[in-house]
Amino acid sequence: MPVFDFSNMQAKKEPVRCTYAMVYSDNDHASPENPILVIDNQKREWKHHSFGIFANPNKQTTFEFEEEDGTISADILKVDARFVSLLKWLGEHHIHIQLSGKNVEEGYAVYKIQEMLRPDVEFIAAHPMAGREVCGVENSDSGIFRGANYIVVPTEKNTAGAIELCRDLGEKLGFHRVAELSVEKHDEMIAFLSQLTHCIAVTLMCCNNTPDLEYYTGDSFRDLTRIARINDEMWSELFLDNKDMLLAEMRSFKQSFETLYEKIETGDRDGIREMMRLSTERRKRFNKHL
Repeated sequence: MPVFDFSNMQAKKEPVRCTYAMVYSDNDHASPENPILVIDNQKREWKHHSFGIFANPNKQTTFEFEEEDGTISADILKVDARFVSLLKWLGEHHIHIQLSGKNVEEGYAVYKIQEMLRPDVEFIAAHPMAGREVCGVENSDSGIFRGANYIVVPTEKNTAGAIELCRDLGEKLGFHRVAELSVEKHDEMIAFLSQLTHCIAVTLMCCNNTPDLEYYTGDSFRDLTRIARINDEMWSELFLDNKDMLLAEMRSFKQSFETLYEKIETGDRDGIREMMRLSTERRKRFNKHL
């Protein structure tokens, strides 16, 4: 079970005490009956909309409520396993948030977490479609954005000025194309273009364990499986966070793969060539413009 330590101290630290139990749920909608987390409310009943930060001031995982009479810490008693990484990130970055919850018998049942920004601050998301299979500053590449795509993902809360500023940033960084997508369309595209391709690469590396394959392979296999050298913690989280979109793309891929399988099985040479010609034609559109 993860134990959060939100301090940035480099000195010797005392162990952090875990106050919460992790629960596993497949509910797709949070509610007081199926909360994201439960916080101790023995000190007082917390407001429907409460403000504060996740912290561990006494080496235990808490939420610091910002009340009219000051800051009051309360232990986190229960966390839905799907949100553990989110809570950890919010705590590590000291993000000021609003909780929506209800006081029930077992505690303050939180069913909504919303990041709070100052009135003069505007958040807008952007996704650089460029990366490598390795991490760390020692693997940095000053030309990684050259010829790549950059996606701006605004919401209804963003102003036209902020969107234009974000687009301009992508151009200044050297991206070849700057596009704009809704949050929903972005998740759909990412499921196909990024997450599905990683699924395919992982599956290729896991489906055959014949000894010494590395001595016989050519560039095609190496190119296709480059991204199989994967950060399992990050990518498993990305897969599950976008599960519905990804599963839909996996079903579509499975159907196309089975079509090719059937054509090979039945000796349908013309059908095989037709798929290959379509593949070749579509692939031309994806060449990078350097």
